[in-house]
Amino acid sequence: MATSSADFPRQADLDKCVHCGLCLNACPTYRELHIEMDSPRGRIFQMKQVAAGAPITESYIRHLDLCLACRGCESACPSGVAYGRLIEAARTQIEPHRQRSWFARTLRSFVFETLLPSRAWLKFAGSLLRLQQSTGIKAPGFLPRLRELESLAPKAEAPFFFDQIGRVFPAAVDRKYRVAFLAGCVANVAFARLNEATVRVLQANGCEVTIPGDQTCCGALHVHSGLRDAARGLAKRNIDACLSQDFDAILTNAAGCGSTLKEYHELLEHDSGYADRARAFSSKMKDVTEFLGSIESNPPMGEVRGTVTYQDSCHLAHGQGVRSAPRELLKRVPGLTFREMPLADVCCGSAGIYNVVETEMSMNVLKSKMVSVNASQADRIATANPGCMLQLQAGAKKFGRGQRVSHVIEILDEAYRNAAPQDPANPRPGHNGQARTQSRSVIHPEPSTLASAKTVRRL
Repeated sequence: MATSSADFPRQADLDKCVHCGLCLNACPTYRELHIEMDSPRGRIFQMKQVAAGAPITESYIRHLDLCLACRGCESACPSGVAYGRLIEAARTQIEPHRQRSWFARTLRSFVFETLLPSRAWLKFAGSLLRLQQSTGIKAPGFLPRLRELESLAPKAEAPFFFDQIGRVFPAAVDRKYRVAFLAGCVANVAFARLNEATVRVLQANGCEVTIPGDQTCCGALHVHSGLRDAARGLAKRNIDACLSQDFDAILTNAAGCGSTLKEYHELLEHDSGYADRARAFSSKMKDVTEFLGSIESNPPMGEVRGTVTYQDSCHLAHGQGVRSAPRELLKRVPGLTFREMPLADVCCGSAGIYNVVETEMSMNVLKSKMVSVNASQADRIATANPGCMLQLQAGAKKFGRGQRVSHVIEILDEAYRNAAPQDPANPRPGHNGQARTQSRSVIHPEPSTLASAKTVRRL
């Protein structure tokens, strides 16, 4: 647990807020509650009081806990307040003051210190989840909270993606780029097909894709939860894993991870051994949609019929400033009609583990979001973050019209597959728009041009 005051809110950041109030309408919790202390400027006011010597109270902790850390206020702020940095620092500061039960402390320690950084534990947990889902066991009806959480749980997608970590995938056409792909932690279990689709799309665009063997959890959930020291350890592992070779870019398909990965230079700015390496890492870090939108390659696409709308992932739009690239990629797909939704960059309520620990507020925010989604009249929702996908899937069932939810990359992968000639005797899984969980790729070994890593054929 970090105790250094260097991790606490900086006075220079606090002083940038002039309390103009332009952030209020951009804040999901203020839109729901209309309470000043649950707005960005209200929370910053409280942070200033604590910085001036006021005690850290349960009320203060509660107002900060209700923040989704969506950073929508950053886009609205005319003064350039780095609210994301402030809320993360404030949570680090209050962490030693929290009163938790033994069970809560034990569970939190297991999740953050044991489960997320460990492939073995994630495989085990994923196998248990898959067993539960395959047997159809449901939470009992007299436990409505568990029923609610069950609707937000991801599907365990076998085979898991862990077996691909450490491998190199050659470009499907002449190689133009060498990229590293960070596969995430839980995503290897719950979004294995999305990870495979990401590799295929990159291959189709002339990329040789390396999945560094020593990578680990990005640490985003740790940073958001005030566990900066633990996040630093994970950051160092990822930096070492990705800077061991010369890549044109380091990529992620998870916007929530991407904002933290791009800010490793801030996380490690006081570490003399890693500060320069962290800056080098951050300079190469890109969201996969951002990268694809910046290159000229444009492989043939088949038609993907339907009407799609795009939900901005908060940490992509507000945290990274990437808005146009995902939309432009969707607009390239033949047969796909794009419709902009109202308030597309207002949070859906996912926010990492927020929908688990603050389920009631999360569902209220989601209900408001689905009003915008339904207004678009689209039959498909695209986004760029796995957590948002789970939240929107729950929203489509509970408040929507059963819209299909996809990652932008999955739609591109579908278009590339539809463009390729099919062998009737051996159709490719996932062709012609099969659901993500039904698509499985068969991977075959192939001789490698890089002796240090395994290479496999195109996914």
